[in-house]
Amino acid sequence: MKVIESVSRVAGKYFALWVIAAALISFFVPEVFLGLGAYITILLGVVMFGIGLTMQPVDFKLVMKKPLPVIAGVAAQYVLMPLTALGIAYLLNLPAELAAGLVLLGSVPGGTASNVMVYLAKGNLALSVAMTSFSTLLAPILTPAILLMLAGQWLPVDPVSMFLSIVQVIIVPITLGLLVRKLFPETVDKSATAVPLISVLAIITIVCAVVAVNVESITSSGLQIFAAVMLHNLIGLILGYGAAVLMRLDESKRRAISIEVGMQNSGLGVALATAHFGPLAALPNVVAAVWHNISGPILATFWSKKPVSGEDEPEVEEELESRVKRSGT
Repeated sequence: MKVIESVSRVAGKYFALWVIAAALISFFVPEVFLGLGAYITILLGVVMFGIGLTMQPVDFKLVMKKPLPVIAGVAAQYVLMPLTALGIAYLLNLPAELAAGLVLLGSVPGGTASNVMVYLAKGNLALSVAMTSFSTLLAPILTPAILLMLAGQWLPVDPVSMFLSIVQVIIVPITLGLLVRKLFPETVDKSATAVPLISVLAIITIVCAVVAVNVESITSSGLQIFAAVMLHNLIGLILGYGAAVLMRLDESKRRAISIEVGMQNSGLGVALATAHFGPLAALPNVVAAVWHNISGPILATFWSKKPVSGEDEPEVEEELESRVKRSGT
């Protein structure tokens, strides 16, 4: 178990490097990974099941205790990021599938890696975890609705089918994870250190699958895709921080909301794009899986060296910090 824990810690710590390496390998030898596309939904379900195993009642405690920052932060996330994606798609004159894929990236909930980034940035971890959990639960309704309004101009959007897909790959696995944790808490606690390793392997496999089928598209429009995703992420981080300033929140909450708004669940974006739009639409989400794990640590490192003040939630923060240190999620 100690070996697995060590490997898992290394996998989580150097996640961005593994993703970059996997993307490069699948780009140069795509034939090895072409058959993996059929397993994207299953792999994302595995990641979500792992998240369910790590979720606890404390994750929702802040929503009940101090709901305003959580609700305002999630609202900013689901309003600012899709509109930003829409604006960038027009600005860069992206092809239809790439434009729809970028809007999809802006319409999915927050990614779990954001929790680690907020912790490293000395942000309000309780707010970060609450936002991730709350935005994820809202995803089956909000993501299809936003896509129908904003991306329907480029590609047909079936909101009912997308709703069912999100329930299938997010809600069901997370619910199963919560149930397993409830029934077998000691077993789950003992195996918690392996969860990050499984998640990293699953996401890397997803990246390989999408890159392999899009080699030609990456070659022809790779710079445009990278520019769009990097711009989307940067604007999201800035707008998230600005929204928190306008809400007159303290610095720790500003950092948490900034990172939560700027980082999305790109794995879900890949699965939805592949299933409903096509492999080309998945590319912005694949690029985001790489870039968010580069920009996030850079910003977290910068903020970690800056003083922070804020209202603490001692009991919530201590429990969440302990979990982040232990599992890396």
